[in-house]
Amino acid sequence: MFVGRRSCWRQLQASFFRLLCLIPTGFPVRSVDMQRPTDNVTVRQGDTAVIRCYVDDKVSKVAWLNRSNIIFAGQDKWSLDPRVELVTKGQLEYSLRIQKVDVYDEGQYTCSIQTKERARTSQVFLIVQVPANIYKVSEDITINEGNNVTLTCLASGRPEPMITWRLLNPSAEPLDGEEYLDISGVTRTQAGRYECKASNDVATPDVKYVNVVVNYPPFIKDAKNSDPQVGRMGVLQCEASAVPKPEFEWYRDDKRLSNGQGLSIQMMGTRTLLLVSNVTEEDYGNYTCVATNRLGIHNASVFLYRPGTGKSLNGVVAVTHSVWLLLGCLICLLLKC
Repeated sequence: MFVGRRSCWRQLQASFFRLLCLIPTGFPVRSVDMQRPTDNVTVRQGDTAVIRCYVDDKVSKVAWLNRSNIIFAGQDKWSLDPRVELVTKGQLEYSLRIQKVDVYDEGQYTCSIQTKERARTSQVFLIVQVPANIYKVSEDITINEGNNVTLTCLASGRPEPMITWRLLNPSAEPLDGEEYLDISGVTRTQAGRYECKASNDVATPDVKYVNVVVNYPPFIKDAKNSDPQVGRMGVLQCEASAVPKPEFEWYRDDKRLSNGQGLSIQMMGTRTLLLVSNVTEEDYGNYTCVATNRLGIHNASVFLYRPGTGKSLNGVVAVTHSVWLLLGCLICLLLKC
């Protein structure tokens, strides 16, 4: 089998060099300079590639081939591709120029020379590089806290691009992931804009983004008391963190409060205000702020205090009163009142 293939190859070469004999001799070709190194030619997709071949005056016939297909025989163009042309500067160069190179142009090109003594070839391998291109990326996603999520980023390019991930807020540090970024038990701190970057040093990296929204139940992170004087306005505040945005309710004991009768409830995004106009003695006391969304509920106590007092201050006053009462009883016993 091996001998048969070698025989076929020799027959192919013989046929080609017989073909060279048919090339017109009007082109002043020269023999190839075999001392000149023939490196690979690397070009970016869409650019122009020049595959060079240098000759001297000993040449009788010359041609360009690609994958055994004849491109030029002497000055006669055999290829039908309009992007391909011959470059002949003076009488020392017999080079091939390919405009708007594409990936299917990649491969081995052979400059074949026939001299009176023997046939010679100069081979150059054309490498076509393709900029990185992200052709598939996950759509924006909304997920509940604690669930798992996988983000996808697929890219093409030559050489094969490297894919990296970053969560842009707050630190934008690199994440462990390539084509697929797996996040197990996602938390609210992992919500944000994710950047997928594909790069292969051929051109500017291609970048795409995925927004991840993490739903979680409300958590009241700030509740502010108020200590207005009688006849003034009291303002109680309650702020919650939640996704989706929380809804708020206000209670006094077990009674849900609403607008009217000196009360006004205001909603401002993740914050609510309870306004008590013209405060009376009956208005002082404990109020409850309740934040809810479809994932859960959270509440906090907010106090409307008398001026100059507070939860801790009331406790101190009560303890102080008890201490003085105890001291009074001890003194009375010692003096045998």
